[in-house]
Amino acid sequence: MSVVIVWLRNDLRLQDNPALYHAAQGGAALLPVYLHSTDDMVWPLGGASRWWLHHSLKALDDSLRERGTRLHLYQGPVAQTLHELIDASGAQAVYANRRYEPELEAMDQAILQGLQEKGIPLYLYQSNLLNPPEALLNQQGHPYKVFTPYYKASLARGLDSQCLPAPDRIVATQGPSPGVELESLGLLPKQGWDAGFYEHWQPGEEGAHARLETFIDEGLKSYPDQRDLPAIDGTSRLSPHLHFGEISPRCIVARLSKLRHPAREAFIRQLVWRDFSHAVLHHFPQTSERAFNSKFDRFPWNKRHTKQLTAWQQGQTGIPIIDAGMRELWHTGTMHNRVRMLVGSFLTKNLLLHWQHGARWFWDTLVDADLAQNSMNWQWVAGCGVDAAPYFRIFNPVTQGEKFDTRGDYVRRWVPELAKLDNKWLHKPWEADRETLANAGIRLGRDYPVAIVDLKRSRQEALDAFKRIK
Repeated sequence: MSVVIVWLRNDLRLQDNPALYHAAQGGAALLPVYLHSTDDMVWPLGGASRWWLHHSLKALDDSLRERGTRLHLYQGPVAQTLHELIDASGAQAVYANRRYEPELEAMDQAILQGLQEKGIPLYLYQSNLLNPPEALLNQQGHPYKVFTPYYKASLARGLDSQCLPAPDRIVATQGPSPGVELESLGLLPKQGWDAGFYEHWQPGEEGAHARLETFIDEGLKSYPDQRDLPAIDGTSRLSPHLHFGEISPRCIVARLSKLRHPAREAFIRQLVWRDFSHAVLHHFPQTSERAFNSKFDRFPWNKRHTKQLTAWQQGQTGIPIIDAGMRELWHTGTMHNRVRMLVGSFLTKNLLLHWQHGARWFWDTLVDADLAQNSMNWQWVAGCGVDAAPYFRIFNPVTQGEKFDTRGDYVRRWVPELAKLDNKWLHKPWEADRETLANAGIRLGRDYPVAIVDLKRSRQEALDAFKRIK
């Protein structure tokens, strides 16, 4: 019986996995593999992503074993390892799903060429987006740079909702070598900074579908109204499952299409935003490193940043909702979407620190770290990307906190030092008098930091800096 390799990457699922589905149709024995790269990468996996990957690989292996095979793990330079595996197994083809990051696309093209020279076909399928990055261009044949026209074009083209079934049984073959054990990949941290992750996440395909159903049952109807409230579990929390390919956006659209509630459109819009970010990175690959708006190459970023950056990373800025968000991130591997905008605005505009500092920190600490979305969202909030927020839109963390965390539940959860402070002062403790602070058990500079920056003055400094590059 012939053998084909199913090369699994960021598609760690059985349902709607085109590579797995089409490989199984040919009647060959399947060798499902995951190749853990030791190649030097510009954006190697961050710590939180490595934690997720470990558990996702374990979940996928469990699912494959239920169907008569297992996940074979190998580690090394990807191209070399794949060629060695083909030679040793006698595989006659490789099936995989497309990846969309520029560095990974270039790697796949090089591997495709190398396999062609060897007479081995590499079949690549569209899998993890509703529309591939090159699918949508404007009437002039250029990439979209504004989301709303892209969204309309996406709806006009039609959202792919084909959801392929998972195979009931897989004709298996043994790998040519036992490969490596999951634990030997060293994906889990040696120190226990991940302890809080376990209570918030269930990596793997089963966890992804369970999360989708919970969101549909408990969160979808209120999604448009509650998604901006950080104290409420009002978002889908599907982003890490989507990033690692534990659920496909096509299956989500197929599931939502069965519903008649108008809130589904608001959520589908977010899935299209995800597509848009990948299209932007595909057409403008420099945007993971450099501002889309070249004017910002001359922006006077603050280079004396060490103490302020550390305070921001540790949630010790003295600005309550900023600190709440950064502590939530460290404890859970995620941060509420509204608060992500606030901490991003604070870093780039109040502290005048380069958006790359934020992008790198998020890359390491987010379980849903995705290069396309991380790059575009940071450039959006910094005002230097496609369809970006105007630079003069500087979020005020006090008024934002008062509006979206009115009762203070979010701040009190993540900044317990302020738990006894009255709502009037919770988002601006520096304005409370000494007696009020004392009654709440707070002395600024001892129990909670003094604010590291004056919000009003730093806002004006940001605007003045922007005027110098216009």
